[in-house]
Amino acid sequence: MNPTDQLRKIFEKHLPLPAVAYCLDLWQKIPFSFKVQKPRITKLGDFRYRKDRKIQTITINSDLNSYQFLLTYIHEVAHLHAFEKYGFGLSPHGNEWKKEFQTLIGPVLNDDVFPRDILIPLRHHMQNPSASSSRDLFLMKEMSKYDLISESREEEIFLSDLMPGRQFILSGRKFQKGETRRTRVLCEEVGSGRKYLVSRLAKVKPV
Repeated sequence: MNPTDQLRKIFEKHLPLPAVAYCLDLWQKIPFSFKVQKPRITKLGDFRYRKDRKIQTITINSDLNSYQFLLTYIHEVAHLHAFEKYGFGLSPHGNEWKKEFQTLIGPVLNDDVFPRDILIPLRHHMQNPSASSSRDLFLMKEMSKYDLISESREEEIFLSDLMPGRQFILSGRKFQKGETRRTRVLCEEVGSGRKYLVSRLAKVKPV
């Protein structure tokens, strides 16, 4: 199987089907290494620019629903396009990136791709996109309606709805909730004492 067919197969598994051809076209215009990774606590996706490599890398978490996966994919591809156009020195989520993000998402920002309950807050969000869609509480709560919920995750709630000081399980690890810092919450891993900033919209299981 050639790289194009391999990527198409990945996209068909993780993206809304009407968006597959467009996302594949973005990859063909400026090729990059694409990896679906196990869930990470602090990020949904990642773009890594290394000037010593011709092919850059984009990664996205495997547990995202198809609409969040699509939004994250275009978010990261916008980083690639911004760096290709403007090089180093630009702010990672500055005006150049915002312009690229708004341009790239345009062809899929419609009700053929997104359900209406996501489309309305997403259009509002894209008027001035932030560094992370997790900062948009309303958008993320609408997005979360489409998360796949297994029996083991039925008891999960948003971290933002958990009282400070309470312990919770996230990705099989136990944490204690600390103070909220804008869009993230400072949490301490029980046992190791290590501290992490976790999205307030992370789904966690109270202990």
